[in-house]
Amino acid sequence: MERIDLLAGSILLSDVRDYDPVRWRSHVLVSADPLFVARRDTLVAVANRHAMPAIYGHRDFAAAGGLASYGANLAEPYHLMGSYVARILKGEKPSDLPVAQPSKFELIINLKTAKTLGLDIPAKLLALADEVIE
Repeated sequence: MERIDLLAGSILLSDVRDYDPVRWRSHVLVSADPLFVARRDTLVAVANRHAMPAIYGHRDFAAAGGLASYGANLAEPYHLMGSYVARILKGEKPSDLPVAQPSKFELIINLKTAKTLGLDIPAKLLALADEVIE
């Protein structure tokens, strides 16, 4: 089986017409790159139309009908940003603040899409999911 990962820098999918379901017949991994997020609905529709299991790096893809997503919780950095602003306003130097990275990642599974694709998601994986869309 052929495996193609859509990762920023590996394949530049600048036009959905570049998507060739005959060549990419196994599965697709789509990163949370802004290029892909901007084309979310089209990418989800094309993957589902060709019964292509796809996992995305941003929760909005699963909410839009994608099979699953696994990625950083995007609300966390905004909360951290607020505390950084407060610390700066209290006099701390921005250069003294630590560089933060995401610490919470979310797994979202869309069972409706899984059923449409004819996939059985193991109960153990469903139990690990942060959210299951039914």
